[in-house]
Amino acid sequence: QVQLVESGGGLVQPGGSLRLSCAVSESISSIYAMGWYRQAPGKQRVLVAGITRDGLTEYTHSVEGRFTISRDNAKNTMYLQMNSLKPEDTAAYYCNGRHLGRGWYEPLASWGPGTQVTVSS
Repeated sequence: QVQLVESGGGLVQPGGSLRLSCAVSESISSIYAMGWYRQAPGKQRVLVAGITRDGLTEYTHSVEGRFTISRDNAKNTMYLQMNSLKPEDTAAYYCNGRHLGRGWYEPLASWGPGTQVTVSS
């Protein structure tokens, strides 16, 4: 069973930046796609950004131009660079993957502990 551990969250002022990391217990080069999700209090967990093993990326509209997803297959780690953070980005952030032919809401692993991002002055 793949295990996921997120890190890098924290408290940041509006306009600030954070870089999240997702450590994966197995080789991510074999995983078709990886994604970052977030869950705000009282809301459902939603996909924020995704990246395939070929490097194709997709972003939810609200973060386009501000967030950048990347993966380092050699380190079995995925990243989310978040710039120009806004209070509405406040949420717990999670990572997961999916197999070819499965959707983003059919994750291949159990959810990790997540990492909290709080954007506030």
